[in-house]
Parts: sequence; structure tokens; C-alpha cells
Amino acid sequence: MAEGEDAAVLDKAVKLQVAAARQEESGQGIARMPKKALAALGVTEGDVVQIVGKRSTAARVVLAYAEDEGLDVIRLDGLQRANAEVGSGDHVHVEKAESRPAQRVIFAPAQREMRLQGPGQALKRNFFLRPLVAGDLVATTGQTQIRDMPPQVQRMFNAPAFALTQIRLTVVSTVPKGIVHIDENTEVELREEFEEARGSRGDVNYDDVGGMGDTIRQLREMVELPLRYPELFTRLGVDPPKGVLLHGPPGTGKTRLARAVANESEASFFTINGPEIMGSAYGESERRLREVFEEAEKASPSIVFIDEIDSIAPKRSGTPGEAEKRLVAQLLTLMDGLHSRSNIVVIAATNRPDAIDEALRRPGRFDREIVVGVPDQKGRREILGIHTRGMPLAEGVDLDELARTTHGFVGADLGALAREAAMDAVRRIMPELDLEAQTIPVEVLEKLNVTRDDFLSALKRVQPSAMREVMVQVPNVGWADIGGADEAQDLLKEGVELPLRNPEAFRRLGIRPAKGFLLYGPPGTGKTLLAKAVAKESEANFIAIKSSDLLSKWYGESEQQIARLFQRARQVAPCVIFIDEIDSLVPARGSSGNEPQVTARVVNTILAEMDGMEELSSVVLIGATNRPGLVDPALLRPGRLDELIYVGTPDAKGREQILKIHTGKMPLAKEVDLTEIAAKAERFTGADLEDVVRRAGMNAIRRSPLAKSVTAEDFAEALKASRATVSVEMEADYLKMKGELKKRAAEVTAQQIGFLAPGMVESTRDKKHG
Repeated sequence: MAEGEDAAVLDKAVKLQVAAARQEESGQGIARMPKKALAALGVTEGDVVQIVGKRSTAARVVLAYAEDEGLDVIRLDGLQRANAEVGSGDHVHVEKAESRPAQRVIFAPAQREMRLQGPGQALKRNFFLRPLVAGDLVATTGQTQIRDMPPQVQRMFNAPAFALTQIRLTVVSTVPKGIVHIDENTEVELREEFEEARGSRGDVNYDDVGGMGDTIRQLREMVELPLRYPELFTRLGVDPPKGVLLHGPPGTGKTRLARAVANESEASFFTINGPEIMGSAYGESERRLREVFEEAEKASPSIVFIDEIDSIAPKRSGTPGEAEKRLVAQLLTLMDGLHSRSNIVVIAATNRPDAIDEALRRPGRFDREIVVGVPDQKGRREILGIHTRGMPLAEGVDLDELARTTHGFVGADLGALAREAAMDAVRRIMPELDLEAQTIPVEVLEKLNVTRDDFLSALKRVQPSAMREVMVQVPNVGWADIGGADEAQDLLKEGVELPLRNPEAFRRLGIRPAKGFLLYGPPGTGKTLLAKAVAKESEANFIAIKSSDLLSKWYGESEQQIARLFQRARQVAPCVIFIDEIDSLVPARGSSGNEPQVTARVVNTILAEMDGMEELSSVVLIGATNRPGLVDPALLRPGRLDELIYVGTPDAKGREQILKIHTGKMPLAKEVDLTEIAAKAERFTGADLEDVVRRAGMNAIRRSPLAKSVTAEDFAEALKASRATVSVEMEADYLKMKGELKKRAAEVTAQQIGFLAPGMVESTRDKKHG
């Protein structure tokens, strides 16, 4: 195009600022623009526009998101930003364009390690009516429903999926040249081998990193600005940042994020992996490290990415080897010696920031430390959207529901979940596959889709990686399976379920939810069952711990185990930690002269974890005991175990409810009256009533192995053979304790810290009850 013509076209063009599109729209080939921009160009939704950055590309125009209306922005996904060679925040010119039907289009894989085979027919359906330009990066898509779009435009994006993952392709060539689209008469060819595209941006961009919007914003200002606009820092008279340390649990996407930043900032990318740098000869490791930095300087602007930096820069004080110390010193020198305008940024990633030499963790080396944490529900929804982008999802699949139930899952776990669900879908069509044939028939591929059941089945096999060692299968006991504990049930619903499901209500009123609950009462009343129901009904992760798992003969090991347990629970919050028979783990300190030292240290650690410097947000501790008097009183104050819930023997109505639950699958004779049985079973606990039902069933079998139902007589005999495990005295003691547990705890605490003489607690108690 001549220079004069070019200027004339740009006169009719609209200048807009580039912003990132929503993740679920990645690869769809659409550009979202405000109404006034559409009016200025004289286009309607679904029309083709040309986007001119450093390079020209094309897209179908769609109306802006509601929040963008009135702003001069154009929303483009990562591939379109690569095609136009622009980044978020840059400006582009947009003009109306004509798209011609293509006679021939040739595609090739955009990733080096990928080889593709197959007819072009599937690609033809996938890219039907999509505007294409030779040299563009494009992606296959699943049957994604794009929100806020008219039906006639939506139809263009409803082509059946090409594969189970999104595949990035390069448009090698088109006939004719310019902006074209595929129609019924287009000949489509797919080449097997990789063809060079827009640098490495076919690999990873910001669209492929979900659940970390704030992290990306922080990284962009630390990395993209110095690399793309170094003159900003020169003008301000300050040195640009030299390094960023990303740290967080494994699998949260630290390495992927670094790659996305490098691709989006169009910088050269150099990776350093610990073991590859280490050499056997004296000084070889340092020489290799120097070489990487020298290469990065020549190819600037560039990013040097050091993965698992704790392996090559451990604390020198705790490292016996001289080679490691020299390597740390070399890295410090290289990072300090980077010229102020050398246009190199170092990004390092680790999941053990405390293991890194402290000399690296200062401004001038790693200027900022960014936590890449476990994603929240919104983040998990974004990540699931990315992993299911090219997946043919069945109608019942609800990604919002999956995001809600996958607490504690990091990006790697959600990727594994999508993969496992896809494998289940493949297993379903395995019988229809002819293993000797080289290709799969198109009609079999058409039937292949991933259902909600596939995801639910995959959820049973995939656990949050942070909980592999402590994960307990989420119980299958719900509130409906518990009877006779209505008061305890209501308190737990308020205290656990409500804050975990609706934290906003507590924030609005400026109160904190309860941190812990102690369920106490006679044996067999259903304390453990209540904890299981809480975990299921609140859709939280559930860690059940026995004191034997935490107590160790090695000095300091028990405290470390507890600290690790709470750290894990914080990572995978919302989480319920359940400690059964808690009295054996946290007995009152100083209660007997020969108490083992370890339990006192364990009590101190649990007290510090529950009420220490680190906030326990969305983590609830539930303890169960039938001997609450033995639990250390410091645990029973508000801020630790806030609620002491008495789970007593059920009343007549509760006993009838429990009998109904236990006889749910039992064929009862017509004359069996559960109300009457419940009235006779005075002071029977839930466990006692289960025993009555079991005995009645055994009586029926004894009477006749072919018995079809259980009679009233069988129950009468069972009641005679059973007895209540809770005596009148025991019940009276528990009821007395119910009102005094907090007072007694205060007295014992006062005695422990020296306000009362050792004999005074007993004498004050005797006066009360005497």
C-alpha cells in the first residue's frame, strides 16, 4: 500500500488501547470494542476488522463488556496481541476490512515438540468463517459458549472441537493473500512439522495463566516496564528493578508465569536449572553461570529465569560444600554487577524461600518477592476454563460447581483433574476403537465428549497436592444421617458452615468467625459423626488426625508435625482439622508431676498456632473428647476453642429419629412402633440404639434364616439384652460440667500461673457443690 493510501486508511481508523480479554475467550478470534467505536467504523457485531499494531491482523468484532462501555479499549486475547505484535497498554489502529473466501489455507503446528496428523476437514469446521492472515497464530477451540453475544454471531463459534486440548497453529499461507476466511469450498491442509511463528508466543501467554491477576499486574510493572520502556527509569533518575523472586507452593504456576511474561514482553528468555549449572571441575559451575548472563546481555532485552533457586543458592551458613558457596557468591556478584541499563531482569522461582541465602533477598538483587499462592474460587474457575478450553464438554458440566468443590487445588492439580476426566471419556469409547486401524473414524470422534460424571469420578482420584500426606477422603455422612443432636448441629452449622460458605457476612459486621470447637459428652453420642457431617456439608477439605500421628519420640519432632499440619491447612483453606480424643494430645499442663515433657510442648505449639501471629483464616479446629476435664484449660478460652458443645444423650424424639436412620434399610413388620421402642430406651446413646437395631436383626435371623422382616418381639428381646452405657450419675456429672467447664478452666489457669494456691481450686469447688 502506498504511503498516501496508508494515511487515508488510518484517517478512517479508530485508535484504541489494548487490554486483555477474558480467559475463556482465548483463541476465539474476536475483538471486543465499545459501541461508539463500532459506530465510528460503520460496522456491526460479527463484521471483520483489521487491527494494525507493529503488524496487521484481523478479527470479528463483538460488543465490549458492560464495564468497558465508554472506555477507548479493545479487548484482544494473547494470540491476537502476538499477531499484532502489541502488549496490553499499547495502542492500535482499527479499521473496517473485507474478508474474502479462501481457495486454500495451509496450517502447521506452532510448537516445536508437536507433530500433527489428520485430515483438514476437522480444522475446516473449527475455523469456519474465522478471519485469517498468513503468519497469524490461531488456536482450535471447544464448544465454548461466549457470553454477551448475539445468536447469529455465536453460531460461528460453535464448531465441534478438534481435540481434547487447545492446539496452537500457524497460518503458513493463504490463497488469495490478505484477510481471508474458510468456507465450504476452501481446501485446508495441515502440515506435520513446526513452522516458525511470532517468536515463542505460540507457547505461553497471559491467557494461559489463570487465577493470578494481581500477581501478573505486579510482575508486569517489575519486568515489562523496565524491558520495554527503559527511558522511563532514566527520566526518573532511578535504576530499574533487577530481580523478582516468585515463591509459593509447588504447582501454582511460577515457571509458567515467568514464560508468559517473557513472551508478552518480547524479551529473550534464558533458563537456568540448578543441576545443569553444576560442573565437576573447579570453577566450572561459576563459568557456566557467567556465560548465561553474558549471552543474556548480548540478546537484551532479556529475562534470565532461575528455576528452583534454592538448589543453587542455598544459605551459605548451612552448606558444608565449598562449590555451593562459590556459586552463591558468583550469583550475588552477577546480580550486583548488572549495569543499570543493561536491560536484563532476573526472575527466580522457589517453593522454599527460607532456604535461599539471605544476601540475595535484598533490594538491588531481588527487589520484590511475589507470593504465588493457592488460587481462590474465582481463580480456580479461570484455571478450569483454560484447561477445558479445547474440550468438548457435555451439557451438564458446570465449571462453577467444580471450582466451588476443589478447595486447595493448585493449577497443576486442576490440570490433572481435566486430564483424568478426559481419560474417563476416552475409556468409554475404547470398545469402539479398532486398535489395528491407524486412524479413528470421524463419527467416533464426534461422539467423544466429557461429562459431569467424568469430572466427579476424576475428583475421587485427584487430591490437592499440598495435602497428599494428610488427605482424608471427604466423609459421606451428612446432617440427614444424624439424629438427636439438634442443638449441637445448629451450633456447628452457625460456627463452621456459615463462615466457610458466607465469609462476606462476617466481614460486613466486623466480627471474626469461631476458630475452634470442642465436642464433649458421654461415649457413643455421635461426636465424631458430627465432625464428619460438618466437613461434608461445608464442602471444606477435611484433615482427621490421631494423636499417635503427631507424637514422636524425637525431641522437637512433634511440634514440627503440628506446625506443618496447620501450615498445610492454611494452604488448602477452607479446611476442617479434626482431632479425635483430643484429651490425649493436649492434657492439662502441670496436672501431674510425672507428665511427659512432650505433651506440654505439644500444648504450647497448638496454643501458639491457634492464637499466634499467623492468622487462621478459613481453618477450623474441631476436637472431640469424653473427658473434657483433662483438656488443658488454656485451650478452652475464646480465640482458641471458642465453642464448647455438649453432645448428650438424646431425648425420646431424638432416639426415635436415630432409630429411623438405623432402620432405614431394614424391612420392619407392621406392628413395630419406633416411638414405643424409643420411650423404653431411656438414656440410650446413638451407639446403644444402633446396637439395639443390630441385635433385633440378629434375633430375626436366629428365628429363621429366611425371615423377611423384623418384628416387635425381636426388638423387645434386643432391648432386654442391651443396656444404656450412660448411667444416671454419669449423665448428672456431665450436665454439672456443662455449666462449669469455662469457670473450672479459669480456676485451673489461675492456679497454673500462681494466683491460687494448689489446694484452693478443690476447696472453692467443694463450697459450690457441697
